[in-house]
Amino acid sequence: MIDSNFLKLINIKTYSIISIFFFSCWTFSQTTKIKQLESQRLLIKKEIENINSLLFNNSKTTKIAYNDLENISIRILKNQELIRLTNQQINILTNEIDKKNDSIDFLKSEIIQVRKQYSLMIKNSYKSKLKESRLMFLLSSDDFLQALKRTRYINQFSEDRKRVADKISNSINLLDQKITLLNSLKSDKNNLLKQNKENQINLKAEEKSKERLISGLRRKEKAYKKQINDKQKISINLDKEIDRLIKEAIRKSNNESNNNIFKLTPEARALSEKFSANKGNLPWPVVRGVVIRKFGLQPHPVVRTTKIQSNGLVIATTKDAEIRAVFNGFVLSILKFKGSNITVLIQHGSYITAYKNIDEVYVEKGEKVSALQKIGKVFDPKDGSKSTLQFSIFNNTKAIDPYIWIVK
Repeated sequence: MIDSNFLKLINIKTYSIISIFFFSCWTFSQTTKIKQLESQRLLIKKEIENINSLLFNNSKTTKIAYNDLENISIRILKNQELIRLTNQQINILTNEIDKKNDSIDFLKSEIIQVRKQYSLMIKNSYKSKLKESRLMFLLSSDDFLQALKRTRYINQFSEDRKRVADKISNSINLLDQKITLLNSLKSDKNNLLKQNKENQINLKAEEKSKERLISGLRRKEKAYKKQINDKQKISINLDKEIDRLIKEAIRKSNNESNNNIFKLTPEARALSEKFSANKGNLPWPVVRGVVIRKFGLQPHPVVRTTKIQSNGLVIATTKDAEIRAVFNGFVLSILKFKGSNITVLIQHGSYITAYKNIDEVYVEKGEKVSALQKIGKVFDPKDGSKSTLQFSIFNNTKAIDPYIWIVK
């Protein structure tokens, strides 16, 4: 008959395995989340470095105070995002540390219990006939069947004792691993807390600088709002012209019918499919850049009560930066619209990429271009403000978010 103490040990082991399984699943989920947040956090830090390099290196030469205010506002938003992501990491680490502590406490308790049961098993063996020699224990059997049962009992007891000893050893090793991991998590958390404190100090300094600039510009706020609205009108009119040109190209591809999607040749369809397959892996249209305005309707970075619509990304880049085609295609149109700089449209099957705010163009309408080919140079403002490229992607006539298409 199996020792009752061993049955207790089996129950402890079963419960332990189940607990470790569910805890491991939870830990894997949390670790994945932490890695995702860390990737995002490092990306934001890189963007802040680019903002510092691209927007603030020539700040002394800036003649427009509103440009300084806009640059600071952009950096504040990025710092706020960095702090938010870091706080999320800290919260997850705190929860994981608590779970690890609970797991360690449980494992310590389990080891104590298993040791007690193991000790009791050994004591009981000495109270039984096993305290005599195994041979005498077998020879004192009443018959062959009893001797066979005793042989099985002796073998089972030896195996059980070894199994429990291994269980204790494994549990101790697991405990050491958990303690090591716990210390690592605590170290990660402390590092993040330190970084977050520095980020918050930087954020407060930025906000004070912003307040000083706002105070000096308050009297000119109406003029600045008008400037924003005027720029927005120009942008809307330019987008309407782009929409008209795309619709015209669609109509021509459909032999002047009113279809709203491109009729593609087999070659153009293959190009369109390749473009679509590269979602998330398209190169940036400039070598160095940082996104300072995202896609869609959003508050203005300075005048938060004013909403602006963006059909693409606004990317701050270096002075005289050369613009690159993000994929193979051909130049659909080159347009110079009143109040804005040159825009180049490149077609990739049913997809169109638009490159706005170009000063000098290197390509011609109808020209075939390849990925990363230089198509022009970004406009360089003479007032010392930042050089920017407006980059858009259209699927037929629908504007789509370029940020999810370019490589991070």
